[in-house]
Amino acid sequence: MRTVAIVGRPNVGKSALFNRLARRRISIVHDQPGVTRDRITTECRWDDEPFTLIDTGGIGSDVDTSFTEQVEAEVSVAMETADLILFMVDAQAGLTPVDQALAKRLRKIDKPRLLVINKVDHPKHEELDLDFARLGFQQTLCISAEHNKGITDLVEQIQALLPKAPEPQEAIPGIDPPVEIAIVGRPNVGKSSLINAILQDSRTMVSNISGTTRDAVDVPYRRGERDYTLIDTAGIRPRGKQDSTVEIFSVMRSERSIRRADLCVLVVDATAGVTAQDKKIAGLIQEAEKPCLVAVNKWDLVKEAGEFGSRKEQLEALLEKIRVELFFVDYAPIIVLSALKGEGMTRLFKLIEQIRVQSRQRIGTGPLNRLLAEALTAHPPPARQNKRLKIVYATQPERHEAAHTPIPIPSILMFVNQSDLLVANYRKFLDAQIRKEVPWTGLPLKFYLKEREARGRRAHLE
Repeated sequence: MRTVAIVGRPNVGKSALFNRLARRRISIVHDQPGVTRDRITTECRWDDEPFTLIDTGGIGSDVDTSFTEQVEAEVSVAMETADLILFMVDAQAGLTPVDQALAKRLRKIDKPRLLVINKVDHPKHEELDLDFARLGFQQTLCISAEHNKGITDLVEQIQALLPKAPEPQEAIPGIDPPVEIAIVGRPNVGKSSLINAILQDSRTMVSNISGTTRDAVDVPYRRGERDYTLIDTAGIRPRGKQDSTVEIFSVMRSERSIRRADLCVLVVDATAGVTAQDKKIAGLIQEAEKPCLVAVNKWDLVKEAGEFGSRKEQLEALLEKIRVELFFVDYAPIIVLSALKGEGMTRLFKLIEQIRVQSRQRIGTGPLNRLLAEALTAHPPPARQNKRLKIVYATQPERHEAAHTPIPIPSILMFVNQSDLLVANYRKFLDAQIRKEVPWTGLPLKFYLKEREARGRRAHLE
């Protein structure tokens, strides 16, 4: 697909323009320089001619020297892969030495370039573009990304400068859409390192400084014959410890990424074990009713310690402790790996594929009803106000969205005498009994309860 990269020094409005062209808020917009560090991509559709848009970190900033070289490298990759470069400057700040140095660098690149003069918010700003004539760019346009001025003209310029869009390919029946995988966890557990280990390059920024990743970054990835989208998210810290509005926005993005993902990989630090914040994030996954697996990273550091028994003993003890701590997502399998050394990537994707395949498995109506009848006989449900739950009939309904969802969530529809008689503990018991027939590894199991029509009550989700 045709690609457009937005480059420029910090705080000229690149992320604001990115969101405006994408027609949704993806990049974090903040008046603090250097907020965007990773390359962030999205597909833009205007007049049925799509193109990929890349938002990049600010070039030439000394605001955050820890990341300067990595930001420069990310921008270089974006410019190398782009079909069109939007060079963005700030009309109100005027021409700066950083702008001039970047313009000199861009003039050496044999690709279409468009100088975008942003923050022309008012008629009195319109003559401010004269200062940038010295840069020598033939294609120039004044806009206000914040106030949506000049955006239609900009899109027309982009379409004119981009190569002709290829003819769209017809959808191939039987081909699943990409599996969207959110890599989530608290700061500095190795989420970006894990994505880099999967991709075998430095696609996302890695640092031992907490909060390196601020936006949720979507990374397309193909493994074998299957397509994935890896969502690298900001580390989620307790709200009381979020020390800036940027970090608060980042956490909100991570929470939204959990909700939109097909599957969540919860990354836990093997050297620290399960923390209170790990439990909080697992709770977000549980609330969103998302497929999940737990990736225990930095296992190589535990192995090197070697003073608490054999490697096998350490592993068994660690896994048992994690299972106990994360009991409320007990459907999530656990895998140990080392992102730094690239260990466990094959096993990780075998497990993801196992979850995807099992999401399509079904339990027959006959076996399901016999199983539930035996469960109720062996362990009757607790009584509430002298009444007990009775399951008249149960089935696994067809899910229409399953044909369009890479990992559909299994559900059980039960016709009962009174829906509020199914208490949480007994629902968990029935969940465990059903999984003896079909394990549904990594998948939550939804229960839909419908009371007998004679009671005149509506169906609802437990």
